[in-house]
Amino acid sequence: MSNPKKHILAIGAHIGDAEITAGLLVAKYAAAGHRATMLHLTAGERGNPKLDAAEYRRQRVREAQAAAKKLGAAECIVLDHPDGELHADQDTIHEMCDLVRRLRPDVVLTHWRGSFHRDHRAAYQITMDGGFLAALPDIKRAQPAHLIRGLYYLENWEDLEEYQPDLWVDVTNAFDTWRAACGEHELLRGEISFDYLHYYSGLAAKRGAEVGVKYAVTVSLPPISRKRRVDFFPIDAEPVLIF
Repeated sequence: MSNPKKHILAIGAHIGDAEITAGLLVAKYAAAGHRATMLHLTAGERGNPKLDAAEYRRQRVREAQAAAKKLGAAECIVLDHPDGELHADQDTIHEMCDLVRRLRPDVVLTHWRGSFHRDHRAAYQITMDGGFLAALPDIKRAQPAHLIRGLYYLENWEDLEEYQPDLWVDVTNAFDTWRAACGEHELLRGEISFDYLHYYSGLAAKRGAEVGVKYAVTVSLPPISRKRRVDFFPIDAEPVLIF
């Protein structure tokens, strides 16, 4: 990866979403000297049947901060939208616009739109619309316009409707760091419901096997970005095999 250093912004609908899906990429970039930010649109505070939402929110924020530190992220931001009630309304879209302009990320990682979870669908729309407005100089806000140079959708077991993996990224060297970071979360350890860490560890191994490395993650490109111009077939770097 060439200099200058990049800024990676991982956006999740709830605390835990960005860590489990984007965390391997965040850890890889951070270890290479790039800046990373974790942005959680809600705390996911209604996901523990044994705890009051306010108490669980405090726990989840502590877990998010600890996980971000282990991943190497420079900043961990938790917004105050209620879990289960995230809406892509104008106020929230402008909030995202302002965050993109303040943080000025080069790369954004977020949810794919094809999800059965309403908060995930809203997170996708908020990111897309907020990022669009952030790039328009004629939209007057406190900060100047900023164009995101790379937008990628993450592979999430809840967001797989029409998800198309386009790029495989080798994250073998980041795997142990990521597991330690995700281990900060009671939810991701599988102690409340779904065993997230077990599932995503297996997924990373599966995706790695597909491209000949130990661990990999896939991302999906916005459909408009799947069109690529080439002068010659890139068979040396990207061979197209017959078997």
